[in-house]
Amino acid sequence: MDLAKKSKSAAIRARLNHPIIDSDGHQMELPTVFQDYMREVGGAEIIDRFRAVFFDTFFDPRWRNFSPAERHQRRTIRPTWWACPARNTRDLATALMPRLFHERMDEMGLDVSIVYPTLGLLAVQMEDDEVRRAAARALNRMKADMFSGLTDRLIPVATIPMHTPEEAIAELEYAVGELGLRAVMMASYVRRPIEFAKKISPEAARYAIWMDTYGLDSEYDYDPVWAKCVELGVSPTFHSVGYGWGSRATPSNYVHNHLGNFAASADAICRGLVMGGVPMRFPTLRFAFMEGGAAWARNLYCDLISHWRKRNRAAMENYNPANINDAVFVELARRYGSGGIAERAEEMLKAFRGFMQRGEDPALLDEWERSGIRRPEDIRDIFAERFYFGCEGDDPMNLLAYDAKGSPFGARLRALYGSDLGHWDVPEMVEAAEEAYELVEEGLLGEENFRAMVFDDAVKFWTAANPNFFAGTIVEDAARRACAG
Repeated sequence: MDLAKKSKSAAIRARLNHPIIDSDGHQMELPTVFQDYMREVGGAEIIDRFRAVFFDTFFDPRWRNFSPAERHQRRTIRPTWWACPARNTRDLATALMPRLFHERMDEMGLDVSIVYPTLGLLAVQMEDDEVRRAAARALNRMKADMFSGLTDRLIPVATIPMHTPEEAIAELEYAVGELGLRAVMMASYVRRPIEFAKKISPEAARYAIWMDTYGLDSEYDYDPVWAKCVELGVSPTFHSVGYGWGSRATPSNYVHNHLGNFAASADAICRGLVMGGVPMRFPTLRFAFMEGGAAWARNLYCDLISHWRKRNRAAMENYNPANINDAVFVELARRYGSGGIAERAEEMLKAFRGFMQRGEDPALLDEWERSGIRRPEDIRDIFAERFYFGCEGDDPMNLLAYDAKGSPFGARLRALYGSDLGHWDVPEMVEAAEEAYELVEEGLLGEENFRAMVFDDAVKFWTAANPNFFAGTIVEDAARRACAG
């Protein structure tokens, strides 16, 4: 039986005059296979250390054995559970086996899928330096081997840890330079301890952390990493979980913790890059923020424009306490004050100035200086041309990338379709293209915008740093024509 001919996804793809590029598929890694590569990289001892620290990165491995009262007392976050296909065993096998994934691409209505790791989402956050680096190296070797001979339709993504610029550069050079992987996934942030808290209590300091997003007030200068991306011809993509942060840490409800988590981590790295000036210093680089959708990006874009207009250096003089006219204030207080205001106007004005000056620092009056942004159009250009936003196919808010109504400068964002195949988000893999195309059938996206999401913008992003990104794939000619056009 030819399943591809019978699927609605295949029928939809057959009607289109353009390919469908899945910019965010996923593979679930088989632990036994991964451990073989870990052993090869770091020896048998590294496997035991990996097991000891992996789940403890976000989840206390003892959660299942704790009573509800103990979970509440410890505020132990509920781990991810029942997170991959089960009833549809063929889908489970597809998530685990690239050859089957490759065989089923027509059935799913997809031409090419850029396949992200699953294990890598947490591996890049492990605090043990040696284990983290070994895990990334093992994953990248495993991906290069398992996807060998399949890259006409499946393009594996390298895992790049970011705790230091040196480790990021080392893995970029290995994964891209030696293994030949074309796409990279970087950690969106690094959880770092607050040093002052460590002095008070080393044990409690584990819970006192800050998020390093590389661009602003980072522990290190990450410009050499972005320069290495330019040199190697890869575009940075960020794909990290945001559960475990703040309110996303309940001990009983995974859905509560999962809601909005990818958008939260994407928003964090995006703000860090913008306010730290990275896209202005590296104008040829393109950055992608995966799986969070377009709604948060549209909101952040509008918010940045609003903040620029009201809090750029010149505009801040509207709020400078030094510009208060004391005589005018006192006179107004005497004329209109009540409840003791008239008699205490000078005292109140002094207290008000003190309150307003709490965060004042002459060296930091221009909070946009490090961003390199000098006009609101700079923000528009970053969001409309240099940033791309990964969107799942069934997200109705994808329309916010294309609907320019209310968007400053009439800017549209660039969305990248991501199937998220391999995870619980997709109950039936055969419905991949069908699910995405429902946005057109429901009138949320026009055909032109759908094409932009699943093809045109994907080609623009993935070929921006490497014009030969799609060389050897079944969409090579179509991608070349799109670039030329």
